[in-house]
Amino acid sequence: GQPATQALLRSGARAGDDVYVSGTLGDARLALEALLGHIALPDHVLAAARLRLEQPTPRVALGLALRGIATAAADTSDGLLGDLGHILERSGVGATLDTSIATTLIAAPAYSTGATDRFGLNLPASTVLQCVLAGGDDYELLFTAPPLAGAAVQAAAAAAGVGVRCIGRITAEPGLRLLDAQGQPLPLQLQGFDHFAAGA
Repeated sequence: GQPATQALLRSGARAGDDVYVSGTLGDARLALEALLGHIALPDHVLAAARLRLEQPTPRVALGLALRGIATAAADTSDGLLGDLGHILERSGVGATLDTSIATTLIAAPAYSTGATDRFGLNLPASTVLQCVLAGGDDYELLFTAPPLAGAAVQAAAAAAGVGVRCIGRITAEPGLRLLDAQGQPLPLQLQGFDHFAAGA
């Protein structure tokens, strides 16, 4: 079900709207990948990520606070790309996402990508990106809002006690474009997501 988004539809996104996501994404998938033996995580990192997998907390308060502000919304139960795809399809629009922001959205390990950090989690950026974009089961809120509503969005997030990040923009042109830190399209953007899409 979609308890957080009862009052918010998936069909209202308009060209020019900003695309936001609440909290952090990819933690649940990170835990699943570790439990499946695909990646190795230190125990305390796995424990934190596993909590997100097994006890997700839907963003009900945020969903309520965004009524009258957000133009469209969905829980990220199917993964960021899957749920954004539903919004784009229902709204008849497209979107451009900045994937360099996406790689900062995993919180459980609190690491930076591409460099060994204090946890020593030197995971490939591609793995991180797949967890964030295609992971699912995080039950964060993915939503769109007009650029002029930026302050209202942040106020709603503060009232609900959760952080939100702008990760892209809705476009009139259909389709989903993933850009890197330099604003260049990611090559073969969805190849390599196959085993993620087929998973949980």
